[in-house]
Amino acid sequence: MSAPLVDVRNLVKHYPGERAWLGLGRPRRVVRAVDGVSFAITPGQTLGLVGESGCGKSTVGRTILRLQEPTAGQVVIDGREVFTLGARELRALRRRMQIVFQDPYSSLNPRMTVRQTLREPLAIHRLAAGAGADAKVAALLEEVGLDSRLARSYPHELSGGQRQRVGIARALSVEPAFLVCDEPVSALDVSVQAQVLNLLMDLQQQRRLTYLFIAHDLAVVKHIAEQVAVMYLGKIVELAPAAELYLAPRHPYTRSLLSAVPVPDPAAQKQRIVLTGDVPSPASPPPGCPFHPRCPHPKKNQRCRTEVPALRAVVPGQLAACHFAEEPM
Repeated sequence: MSAPLVDVRNLVKHYPGERAWLGLGRPRRVVRAVDGVSFAITPGQTLGLVGESGCGKSTVGRTILRLQEPTAGQVVIDGREVFTLGARELRALRRRMQIVFQDPYSSLNPRMTVRQTLREPLAIHRLAAGAGADAKVAALLEEVGLDSRLARSYPHELSGGQRQRVGIARALSVEPAFLVCDEPVSALDVSVQAQVLNLLMDLQQQRRLTYLFIAHDLAVVKHIAEQVAVMYLGKIVELAPAAELYLAPRHPYTRSLLSAVPVPDPAAQKQRIVLTGDVPSPASPPPGCPFHPRCPHPKKNQRCRTEVPALRAVVPGQLAACHFAEEPM
């Protein structure tokens, strides 16, 4: 097995919360957005990172790239420790790691044409200029399935799918090895989602790209990821190869997410696992297992309320953070 291109070790990102009302002198509560996340991605592979809104998955992606500074932990990309790099070294490494944002409109400068948007990273990294840059822009647009004449257009003149393709082209312009795809299809129509997913998979094969694919839809992740990590309240609660996770999920939270995935068969019988209660606040997570207030497992007990379950191997290659991961629901 090849060495990982991306190795994330015990990543932590906390934010200072607001002080309580009339709480002068009291320490601020800490918002534990990411609380000890670890995983690795081998070259040319895709790790799907899934979970409900607010679980910390987008924060993981942005912190890995140092778009925001970490609280603790270590990230190694292409053999270099990202969090220890100085400004010049980090700028050089940014060619190897890029991001595709969720909203294809707000991620593009409305005052810049497509040509200007794609030429900017080429100029910053001194990859091309003049006619060479224009030729590179045309080639990038063709690669993502857009007409080169769109180079003169502004973002508001494009559809959502076209804007997202421009965002992908911008990320590819510096020839990266690793892409963080932060819910890149969630803002698009269903038909366009499929087109963009197919584009990302084709680009991965052609360029041997490595993806961290962030999403809240397990049905989408199933088509693109070899490995899946499920997050809940800042922690990974299950990590497994996609085939094993979809066939036999081990964590109650994963089971509930999979039960909500629609089945394209009206005659199919499927048991829906409905969770009760709300997601706890990351500023005051519950003691013990963070999922225990909503867990439908019939055997949850005092141990779940007091003891934090470790992310451990339940079967070879499949990790779960549950005291009863070996037992059926």
